[in-house]
Amino acid sequence: MSDEIRDRGTKKWTSIMLPEHVEALKQMFAEEERKDKPILDDQKKMEIDFLLKAALNNDATVEIQYYVNYDYCTIKGKVLMIDVLNGYLKIENDELEDIYLQDILDVSIL
Repeated sequence: MSDEIRDRGTKKWTSIMLPEHVEALKQMFAEEERKDKPILDDQKKMEIDFLLKAALNNDATVEIQYYVNYDYCTIKGKVLMIDVLNGYLKIENDELEDIYLQDILDVSIL
């Protein structure tokens, strides 16, 4: 008897769903995957500042972990400049990228 019943799962329901409902479901699943931005203490911020300045002065390659678009990202490259007034730094890997200082989570010199 169970061999006779062949359930197609959610496939059978998607054809009768409105496009607005499908989009709402996609958005709901995307929001569930969002990651919260961690709050750094002052000691960690000072460590990040020290490492960025040391990398800039010594022309060293760094690996920076940062937070953007509700996700964690990592980039490797050389720090070209730190603009404290506007709150970002320029890093060069294959191309030039700007990273906001407030989004940096961790720095390590390679």
